[in-house]
Parts: sequence; structure tokens; C-alpha cells
Amino acid sequence: MGPETTCNAAICPAVAAAVGFVCGAVFSAVVCKLRCKGKGSKCGNARQGQPSAQQLPRGGAFPAAPKGSIEIYVGNLSYEMTDAELRKEFEAYGKVDDARIITNRFNGRSKGFGFVHMSNRAEVDAAVAALSNKEIRGRKIKVNESNN
Repeated sequence: MGPETTCNAAICPAVAAAVGFVCGAVFSAVVCKLRCKGKGSKCGNARQGQPSAQQLPRGGAFPAAPKGSIEIYVGNLSYEMTDAELRKEFEAYGKVDDARIITNRFNGRSKGFGFVHMSNRAEVDAAVAALSNKEIRGRKIKVNESNN
């Protein structure tokens, strides 16, 4: 039988915390290398199909609205609605420059709201008036001009 080891009650929690911290840091580094595939980017920035933080335009996750266009907020959208369906709803009232549903950057699911850009003021007013509180895919959508 070997010598018995005793544990000093004041030292053990500190040692356990240090070991836990080191193990957690090592595990995190390994996961980061696997997720980012060693491309030299920081963990979490190199998500598949998503630009890294350095590639995003300053001030937001999406490019600015086309010059001269009016941004329209569309809320309470069905989570299954696509950008193309949103565009189609607004094209009935005029030319749509861009239509985008905002998605969660981690899982890609819709957040239930989006933005549409249109250039003509009369078309924007007609679309907002016609589509506000309209039921699409079982939900009454909210439509108004965006507050930039």
C-alpha cells in the first residue's frame, strides 16, 4: 500500500477551479479550431455562409439601402416566409429594389420581420396602406415606413 494522500480543504477548491479553467480553455480552443477549420479567424466569426465581423459593412449586418430608396419595415411575418414571397407581395404595388427577411445568424431561422426597399413614394404609400394588417400565411402583418 502506498502512502495516503490528504487534501487541504483550503487548497482543493482553488486547485479544482484552476484545473477546470485550464480544461475549459483547452476544450474551447479545440472546438474553435474544428469549427473555424484553422483559417486563422477568431472562433465564431467564420460561420458557414456568414461573413466574418471584419467583412461586414460598418454599422450593421446588411448593406445599406439602395440610394434613393425608401425602407419599409414588415413585422409579424410567418417564420416560413421567404424573401421571394415577401418581394412578390410588394411587387403588386410597384418596383421593389430589395426585399429581405432578417434571420438568426446562428441557426438561419427567420426572426419574423424584414425590410423592403422601394424607390417611388406613391408606390410605397400604396403598399403600406394596402398591406398593413393584411393576413399572410395566417398572420396579420405590420407594415410601416422604417425609422432609420
